[in-house]
Amino acid sequence: MLKGGNPVKIRRVPDVVIRRLPLYLRVLDEIDTDLSPIISSQELGERSGVTSGQIRKDLSFFGVFGKQGVGYSTVTLRAELRRILSLHQEIYVGLVGVGNLGQAFIRYGVSQSKKALPNEGLRMVAAFDRDERKIGQQVAGVPIYSVQHLPGIIEKLRISIIILTVPATAAQAMFDCCVESGVKAFLNFAPVKLAIPEGIRVHHADVTLELESLAYYS
Repeated sequence: MLKGGNPVKIRRVPDVVIRRLPLYLRVLDEIDTDLSPIISSQELGERSGVTSGQIRKDLSFFGVFGKQGVGYSTVTLRAELRRILSLHQEIYVGLVGVGNLGQAFIRYGVSQSKKALPNEGLRMVAAFDRDERKIGQQVAGVPIYSVQHLPGIIEKLRISIIILTVPATAAQAMFDCCVESGVKAFLNFAPVKLAIPEGIRVHHADVTLELESLAYYS
């Protein structure tokens, strides 16, 4: 394990830990580092809804960032979390399926990318659709291409994350095409279980299932 704020991946990191890191980063992004140059695990836990012990355990997977009894440098910890998540560089994102949900997600993605530092973070760079009326148009400055050109555009723009907002009937075919084009990370909004090859990461966001589960509490 390396000290002094230099993270090192010394063992396999559980998925749940990776999913919590952006939450910690969001808290740090909201902090005025001039007013709060140091943050304790307790304060970070209170702001993120995670116990201080869990935060220390999560960060221990990557090295030692703070000093016991003192806390973490907000600037250093934020920079290291961005590096761990590869957000210290530009990550190019594409979206397949420019319906109402797809358009909303593009606008949201563009608005979020404007908050990032130059040459850092997630960048929505392309959208794809079958509808000839949409091809050649733009949504929030993001061009819409034909799905027929998907492999070439993915390679040209170095897209490494794809968001799927297509109907269930089209999801597997579009997913397979993106995988064959070299994409390894997906956010899937289609209400269908995909056949996923080894080495490919898919996060599912089924809005219908979430709403139906909330109905229990209504």
